[in-house]
Amino acid sequence: FVGIKPWLGWQGILPRKALKIATHSADLMASRLLDSNELFERLDPERMLREIERPVNDAAEALVREIGETYLAGFWGRLPAFAQRKLVERLQAEIPAVMREFWSSATGRFEEYFDIRHVIVTNLVRDKEKLNEIFWRVGGPELTFFRNIGFWFGFLLGLVQLACWMIWHEPWLMPLFGGLIGLVSDWVALQILFRPLRPKKILGWTFQGKFLARQDQVAKDYALLMASELLTPAHLIEELLRGPALDRIIDLVHRQVREAMDQRLGMALPLVVFALGHERYDEVRKLVAQRILDLIPMASKQVEKYATDALDINETILGRMNSLSPEEFESVLRPAFKENEIVIVIAGAVLGALVGEMQVFFMLGGH
Repeated sequence: FVGIKPWLGWQGILPRKALKIATHSADLMASRLLDSNELFERLDPERMLREIERPVNDAAEALVREIGETYLAGFWGRLPAFAQRKLVERLQAEIPAVMREFWSSATGRFEEYFDIRHVIVTNLVRDKEKLNEIFWRVGGPELTFFRNIGFWFGFLLGLVQLACWMIWHEPWLMPLFGGLIGLVSDWVALQILFRPLRPKKILGWTFQGKFLARQDQVAKDYALLMASELLTPAHLIEELLRGPALDRIIDLVHRQVREAMDQRLGMALPLVVFALGHERYDEVRKLVAQRILDLIPMASKQVEKYATDALDINETILGRMNSLSPEEFESVLRPAFKENEIVIVIAGAVLGALVGEMQVFFMLGGH
């Protein structure tokens, strides 16, 4: 916002309405273009485990030593190297097993742990420059047309204005015509952008809203931007680790670790609990769960290329956008204008009237 808040000033319509526009885009994405379950089920957990084998092994080794030195200090130091190595290898095998069980538990209900809407809204509201960039790149030709049509309408109506001035020479003509030019040119430009929704033939000419007529190209640009800027593997991982479903993810990991540890220890479980104590045994389980959670961002770089190819977000969005009806497709760009069309039109009228007053000043200033 530039000026004196709350009313004396201006902020771009897109940044000012960022939350509403981002929410609308997110609703379109989640309801018509992408499904969380479908998306994550494209990933092969075995392939991902192979991709992250080295960080998993490194983390397992560090975890065994951390547990040994923290919770088994007297015992750990007396263990021979080969025994310590065996424990490391055992955990290196167990962590992938826990991760497989986590994936199996989440399959079919990934929407409980991942919210596409939240990813889009969070990133667009946080980064308003990115919001602007998306609308400029997707609707660039339409926004340029909106600018240029003002020139041509202003020129044509200005000729009428000139004729009226030469006949009547009344000072009020200039601001009146200026306001009408701004009002009419902006209103007509908005209609040409989005109307008619479907192609119509009039006297052999086919007419359709300029934005809607470019559905194929807009779909390509929009899909590419969403896949490369918003729904990247890095943003998906960030949503898992910082999104509103984080508590559910933590609970699921803790449950999987608890079940895995109790199951692997089997009949030895009471002895281990007795040796460590219930409280310290729970601490060990929580530590293991936390280190598995810590692995997710560490390993995300390793699987980024595979995840990008497997998720195929670009092609998925592109195919589904091309199948949208004109009414649905209009909603990709129209929300940026819809609620503020009256503001745009009135702003054009006010600016036109001010320019008209300037014309009067320059032409009659010496009289």
